[in-house]
Amino acid sequence: MKKIALFTAALLANSIAHAADAPKVDVQPVARVNTTVTGQPIVVPEKPDVLVSIATFPPGARLPEHQHPHPHYVYVLEGVLTVVNTQTNTTFDVKAGDFVVEMQDTWHYGINNGSVPVKLLVIDQVPAGAKNNLVPRP
Repeated sequence: MKKIALFTAALLANSIAHAADAPKVDVQPVARVNTTVTGQPIVVPEKPDVLVSIATFPPGARLPEHQHPHPHYVYVLEGVLTVVNTQTNTTFDVKAGDFVVEMQDTWHYGINNGSVPVKLLVIDQVPAGAKNNLVPRP
């Protein structure tokens, strides 16, 4: 029994020593925001479902004009996406490494005007059971 206890103690000490030698995790903050890209406060539905997806826009691809009734977060993994706000007739580009909280209840669309695909990590917070967070323009 004494041998088992000594073996266990040695194994535990060895594991702790290796953990101390392990590489450290590097955390780089990407963003901290409390408003959308147009300055609207972010209002999260009570007890939301979180929808996470990857959207890929081939060169020339465009979403139809739409709006988001709930928070819509986008992190650009690859490429450059042009966002067109059709209510204000303004545009802005988001590129790889950018994070944006899109405007809510505002008509807009995204288009890939570049020659390489655009890849986005998209996170939506919607009321429980909602299918999605996109309302197409009628």
